[in-house]
Amino acid sequence: MDKLIVNERGEAQITNDGATILKLLDIVHPAARTLVDIARAQDAEVGDGTTSVVLLAAQLLKEVKNYIEEGVSPHIIMKGYRQASQLAIDRIKELQITIDKSDPERFRSLLLKCASTSMSSKLIHSEKPFFSKMVVDAVQCLDQDDLDENLIGVKKIPGGGMQDSLLIRGVSFKKTFTYAGAEQQPKSFNDPLILSLNVELELKAEKDNAEVRVEAVSDYQAIVDAEWEIIYRKLEAIEKTGAKVVLSKLPIGDLATQWFADRDIFCAGRVPAGDLQRVVKAVGGSIQSTCSDIRREHLGTCGRYDERQIGGERYNVFEQCPKAKTCTLILRGGAEQFIEEVERSLHDAIMVVKRAVKNGHVVAGGGAIEMDLSAYIRKHALSIPGKLQLVMTAFAKALEIIPRQICDNAGLDSTDILNKLRMNHANGSTWSGVDVDGPEGVRDNMEAFVWEPSLVKVNAISSATEAACLILSVDETVRNPQSEAVSSAAAIFSTIDVL
Repeated sequence: MDKLIVNERGEAQITNDGATILKLLDIVHPAARTLVDIARAQDAEVGDGTTSVVLLAAQLLKEVKNYIEEGVSPHIIMKGYRQASQLAIDRIKELQITIDKSDPERFRSLLLKCASTSMSSKLIHSEKPFFSKMVVDAVQCLDQDDLDENLIGVKKIPGGGMQDSLLIRGVSFKKTFTYAGAEQQPKSFNDPLILSLNVELELKAEKDNAEVRVEAVSDYQAIVDAEWEIIYRKLEAIEKTGAKVVLSKLPIGDLATQWFADRDIFCAGRVPAGDLQRVVKAVGGSIQSTCSDIRREHLGTCGRYDERQIGGERYNVFEQCPKAKTCTLILRGGAEQFIEEVERSLHDAIMVVKRAVKNGHVVAGGGAIEMDLSAYIRKHALSIPGKLQLVMTAFAKALEIIPRQICDNAGLDSTDILNKLRMNHANGSTWSGVDVDGPEGVRDNMEAFVWEPSLVKVNAISSATEAACLILSVDETVRNPQSEAVSSAAAIFSTIDVL
């Protein structure tokens, strides 16, 4: 289910992403902050499974609460949990299926299924086929050796429907602030040369405390002429390069804007650093910090540049880029909060697909792998004497929280479904998991193509176990000793004054 979170300024956000919810909540309790940290770490490392890791850590603590109250040593519990966690990770590595990358079509089909699984619990689950294709296309646009997700730009434009969202195989960014003369510049080019700068192209005002002493009006005029000469020299050097599109991270003033317009050159100043970096990755060339000695290899090119209207905004679009290792997702939707949730959902799906490409191993989702791990650890626990058996059984029971929560979210009878799953796994059905659509409530999720990268599960289990062990290892909380020292010192001085 989604949560509506309103902050102290009255700003509302709708999300079911675990990391986002914990980030928006003002959590004070030090132990609870540990859960926030593991959710953020899961989000940064894997991108998905943030809710799972928090649920699992909380359930691990809940399962051993009675043992702690009965006097079982936390060190025994921690030892049992760490052993069970290692067993679970080894079992995942034993069961995981390696992706065959030799057949591109089959590999792409598998990535589509991983993306679709990631979106099943999101707000956009009704549009899974549309967004799964968009996500896989976006990841395949990147350099397959590097896979830097920061090179996938996301632009949010309110209005329209979800199906109006589009993927641009290149770069697109919102039209920047422009001076008079910008409307006279051409708005589209075929095969233009593109120059990216980190240079200010405007007449700079003097500093507040600057002082220039001149003896005659002609001396003052010479200073003004020198300033104009400097900027004209820069502009002429840019024109000689043959560039038809000039982008700069710093401002391009009204003089330069009009000068470029007279020569049929498009310019844009104050381009965000991230967008300019993505332009260079797509069109080639490099960002120049000077206007002198600019050679052809410093310029980029693209098949088509144009400025177009998308919704209520103007966007600069670079397409058919020969060196394109980047892309831009244009997201549309009714409400702003809805588009933000779509962005978060797509980020999770992009990270899952990226991990599937890099890691190359998958397991069945929908609670299938958790139920198999639970059955495996329970069976192993029976061979261990002493209290460790109880602890490992508690770990196995805690893993069942994932399929149980899936059942509750889908409105299914969790007790009935979990009994069926336990029976199936006891009979050797390794990939039996929850089916939220079918009448039975259970199915073979590997055959149903509900797949997830095994790294998501490995990371979630290890992070949740470490967080639970960290909290269990604390036996006392010491609050703000500095302020206590100050108050006790104050008490001593007041006693001295009385004496």
